[in-house]
Amino acid sequence: MQDPDNPGNGPGNGPEIGPGNGPENGQKKRPGKAANEAAEKRPAKSRHILLRIDSWIDSTVWNAGFRAAEIWEDITIFFRRFRVRGWKRMVFELAGEGLTLGAAGSVLMLLLAQPAFEATKEDWRNRGDFAVTFTDRYGNVIGHRGVIHQNSVPIDELPDSLIKSVLATEDRRFFDHFGIDFIGLFRAMSENARAGEVVQGGSTLTQQLAKNLFLSNERSIDRKVTEAFLALWLEANLSKKEILSTYLDRAYMGGGTFGAAAAAQFYFGKNITDVNLAESAMLAGLFKAPAKYAPHVNLPAARARANEVLTNLVQSGLMTEGQVIAARRNPATVVDRNEVESPDFFLDWAFDEVQRLSSRFHQHSLIVRTTIDMGIQQAAEDSVETSLREYGEAYHAKQGAMVMIENGGAVRAMVGGRDYGESQFNRASRALRQPGSSFKVYTYAVAMESGMTPQTTIVDAPIYWGNWSPHNYANRYAGRITLETAIAQSINTVPVRLAKEKLGIQPIRAMAKNLGVETPIRDDVTIPIGTSEVTVLDQATAYATFPAGGYQSRRHGITQILDYDGDVLYDFDRDEPAPKRVLSEQADAYMNQMLSRVPYVGTARKAALDNGILTAGKTGTTQAYRDAWFVGFTGNYTCAVWFGNDDYTSTNEMTGGSLPAMTFKRAMDYAHQGVTLRAIPGVENPLPSEKDLAKTAAAKPQDGLPQLIRPRMLSVQSTGILKKLGEKLKDAAPLAPAKVASAE
Repeated sequence: MQDPDNPGNGPGNGPEIGPGNGPENGQKKRPGKAANEAAEKRPAKSRHILLRIDSWIDSTVWNAGFRAAEIWEDITIFFRRFRVRGWKRMVFELAGEGLTLGAAGSVLMLLLAQPAFEATKEDWRNRGDFAVTFTDRYGNVIGHRGVIHQNSVPIDELPDSLIKSVLATEDRRFFDHFGIDFIGLFRAMSENARAGEVVQGGSTLTQQLAKNLFLSNERSIDRKVTEAFLALWLEANLSKKEILSTYLDRAYMGGGTFGAAAAAQFYFGKNITDVNLAESAMLAGLFKAPAKYAPHVNLPAARARANEVLTNLVQSGLMTEGQVIAARRNPATVVDRNEVESPDFFLDWAFDEVQRLSSRFHQHSLIVRTTIDMGIQQAAEDSVETSLREYGEAYHAKQGAMVMIENGGAVRAMVGGRDYGESQFNRASRALRQPGSSFKVYTYAVAMESGMTPQTTIVDAPIYWGNWSPHNYANRYAGRITLETAIAQSINTVPVRLAKEKLGIQPIRAMAKNLGVETPIRDDVTIPIGTSEVTVLDQATAYATFPAGGYQSRRHGITQILDYDGDVLYDFDRDEPAPKRVLSEQADAYMNQMLSRVPYVGTARKAALDNGILTAGKTGTTQAYRDAWFVGFTGNYTCAVWFGNDDYTSTNEMTGGSLPAMTFKRAMDYAHQGVTLRAIPGVENPLPSEKDLAKTAAAKPQDGLPQLIRPRMLSVQSTGILKKLGEKLKDAAPLAPAKVASAE
């Protein structure tokens, strides 16, 4: 009988074939019934397989978990044997925490050491492959770099007295430590704590070498960590003798000399192998402060320092008092030398330039004629030092830098810091500092190129760019003003508004690069007001484009490189491309018109030169008064000045219109003595009147600086006539060879 609940005999509900229901009982099997039964069996089989798989997964997971629990219990039971109690537990807990913190600290230290490992990728030995003699623009020798005339003496041939003097004074445990001397560091800390001031240093000789080779004198934790890793790297890659030899060859020894061999020749006029104990002690005393203890500058201080070295020899046990008594009674004397200061910051930069150009030739023993004018260099150094001596303490500024470029690209002066003997870090070419408002010229230059003029008006009012809002000095806003007023008063909102609403950030970055800024500029909305770091050399190079009529300034410090046979290997005028225009003539004229107002009606009134010499430029002051700038130019020279602190601490509200502007004026007034004045392009009445020129001729030195004297053999007028004559001779047709009548 058919199931009333499933009249269609659907899947899974087909009638069973049993007694009384089969064909033998007279019932007929309906067509297709066998196929339906087969179809009904397949899903049942599939469900059975899935159930088995599910069961297997469940049992496997449960068994795995159960087994894991058993294993964990076994491990726990095993380690219970090592469980400690009481005071021992405290020791093990502390040891465990120490290992954890040590591992984390090691990872952190490795991250901090990445700059050290990057520094070692460079060819740091390459500096010793050169022997370079530098001359100034007039051909006078001003210094040497690389392996100087004296060949490096093997460490085994150096006097025993010199080696012992250096080790007793600089690193007594040199042959016992692995680059970092923790015992010596602890001793130095104890002595300093007892004295209440720094009387001993904890750096090893290897650390000092690492600093001399790779780092600056910046006082920071990052620098000390990098120095430590570099010391370990040096110890792993060089032998103790190689480290000591390199240290004695590379250390600055005052008087423009590098290495003990050059210093012995300079101070005593003898080879390093011939120095006696008194002279060795004096040389060893120079490593601490070569400028302070240089015997040709301050012989009494040098002798007092040498006496301290002799005491160190006795205290370290390397010599007895009887062995050093003769040196105490008969201190070293030095040869009489004229006190001619070497422009060491400039020479370091020029030496880097020589190495960059050396790919064009194979010779490494070279004579290099540079662009430096020692008269202007002396005036620049005196200007920076005078400013810091008179006002540095009041402004809480300890360092300064200056670069002066003659229009045409020749670097005439470079001051990389206050004292080269104390710190060889070149703040003019290597220090990256925020330029503040002195960076705004690149924004205004883009505006001039885009069709604006100095009379274009714009609103000075609060502005937001995302979450950032710049503020003017004293939070004052002037409403609608012209661009020339905005740049003269150094208003912050205007360049930001120009960048946001009209120009964009990328054109400003491109303009800075085209004008000569080599430091990468950050892609940041804050750069229109000078938050992206640059160097003093960058700023001087870029600003020199304006008096050059919009052409590249082609900054350079080398005019010629010759070998010792007199062959010219490199000539700037011959081998370098002609300058390219990077700013249109009209835009350059507009920029000069605006910048020439700043020293007279703007923020740099202390920068205006005397006697009617037209001055142009821009001040810069960064957040929290960390950096103060003035970058300016005349028709003859461009000069960039910076003041601040190496540790980035704030000055005492020093602005670019104060000490930097004053220092600029002092140096530029002297640089313009006895030169033919040139005009600034695009400015009306750019040259002083006859009355002002008469004042210039009668002017006397001020501020205690010496009269600037250039070693000219001829007057300006005579030099000009000879130049014109030389040009005519170059263009003249060659003479035909004369016919000589033969005698018959």
